[in-house]
Amino acid sequence: MHRIPFLMLGGVLCVIAAVLHLAIIIGGENWYRYFGAGERMALMAARGDIYPTIVTIFIACVLFVWSLYAFAGAGLIPKLPFTKFCLCAISAIFFVRGFGALVAMPFMPQIQTTFMFWSSLLVLFYFIAFAFGTYFNWKRL
Repeated sequence: MHRIPFLMLGGVLCVIAAVLHLAIIIGGENWYRYFGAGERMALMAARGDIYPTIVTIFIACVLFVWSLYAFAGAGLIPKLPFTKFCLCAISAIFFVRGFGALVAMPFMPQIQTTFMFWSSLLVLFYFIAFAFGTYFNWKRL
């Protein structure tokens, strides 16, 4: 039995996150604020600066590419270059973002927010999906 549901889940989660990032651009200043981008990004968005849009589109594109690697690892689309390496790297990035932020929160009051706490837990869930999916499908990758 292939244990591909983990990578399928990881891919779906990345697509959802990417679409959400694009929705934040449309939602504007209040959405940047609500989803934890910070006051500076929200104010730039309110002024019509292009910087928040570029950063958010970049993040959305990265998440879309990561979803493609997850779907390739799950066997839903053709293999992509460096699939094993990329799935390991993506897993590591999710781990560092999720766990690192949780560990840093007590020492950095500026990131001690409800959003940072819950988003870190969510990112650790992404890590689990990618890491377990990569592990269980390693030979097939």
